[in-house]
Amino acid sequence: MKPTIVVALGGNALLRRGDQLDCPTQLKNIKIAASAIARLSRNYRVAIVHGNGPQVGLLALQNLAYSEVSPYPLDVLGAESQGMIGYLLTQELNNLLTESQITTLLTRIEVDPNDPSMQDPSKFVGPIYSQEQAATLAEQHGWTVKADGNAFRRVVASPKPKNILDKPAIQTLLAADGIVICCGGGGIPVQPTPNGYQGVEGVIDKDLAAQLLAQQLDADKLMILTDADAVYLKWGTPGQQALNSVSVEELKQYNFAAGSMGPKVEAACQFVRATGSEAYIGSLEHGLDVLAGKAGTRVYQP
Repeated sequence: MKPTIVVALGGNALLRRGDQLDCPTQLKNIKIAASAIARLSRNYRVAIVHGNGPQVGLLALQNLAYSEVSPYPLDVLGAESQGMIGYLLTQELNNLLTESQITTLLTRIEVDPNDPSMQDPSKFVGPIYSQEQAATLAEQHGWTVKADGNAFRRVVASPKPKNILDKPAIQTLLAADGIVICCGGGGIPVQPTPNGYQGVEGVIDKDLAAQLLAQQLDADKLMILTDADAVYLKWGTPGQQALNSVSVEELKQYNFAAGSMGPKVEAACQFVRATGSEAYIGSLEHGLDVLAGKAGTRVYQP
C-alpha cells in the first residue's frame, strides 16, 4: 500500500490576498493545486483538507444581502463552502486523473462549545478591508474585526477540533486508493447534546483539523500549502528570514501571527511531536519541491 499524506490547502491559497472573490479566479488557483496533487497521488494516498476563510466570508456577505430571512449560521455556511470548493477540486482532479476515484465528503468535527475562542474570535474570514471600511462594517453588522497584515478582516470564533466524526468513511475511501477531499474549511463544527449533535456557530482552523486528521489516519506526512513560500521570522520586514529546515524545539522560541502562520506552525509541530514524522509548510505552486525539501519549510523532530 502507498503511504498516506494529508495535504492542507489554505483558503488564501485558493483565493489569494487581494484576489477578486469570484469563481474564475478561484478555479485558476485550483487548477494549480490539482496539478500538484495529481503528481503526488502517484506515490501517496492523498487526503485533502482545504481552508474556506475567504469563501465562507463571501457566503456570509451574500447571506446579509437578502434581509427577508434570518442569516444562516456559520456551520451551515461552512458546509456550503465544503460542497463548493470540493466540487471544483473534484472536477479538476478528475480531468487530470480520469481513472481515479475522487470523493468530496462533508465532514463533521466535534468541538467544545465552551472553547475559549468562542469569547475571543480569531479566525479571519472574508475579504480584506481598509481600517475605515472594517470599522464601518463592524458597526453595521456587529462584527469583530482585527488587523491582518496591513489590512483588516472580519474574525469569527474558531474552536479547536476534538474528534472527526466521519473518519471511518475517510479511511474506507483511502483504503480503496481514492483521493478524498474532507474536513473542508476545518470541518463542520458540531457539539454533542442529549438529542444528538448540533451545529456550532464558528469556523475550525483547517490546519489544526488537518493535523488531527493526519494523526487519526496514522498518516506518514502532513503538508500545509498556503500563499506564503515558507515560514519566516520577522515576516513583512526588511530583515525577514525564511526557515528552511527547523526542529519543533527551535520553533518554540518564536511567535507567529495567531490568525495566519501561527496555526500552521502549531499544527506542524503537533503532528511531528505525536508521530515522529515530518511536516512541511510552503506555497501551492511549489508543492512537490516543498515535499522534497527544495522549497518551503520542513519541520522535524531531532
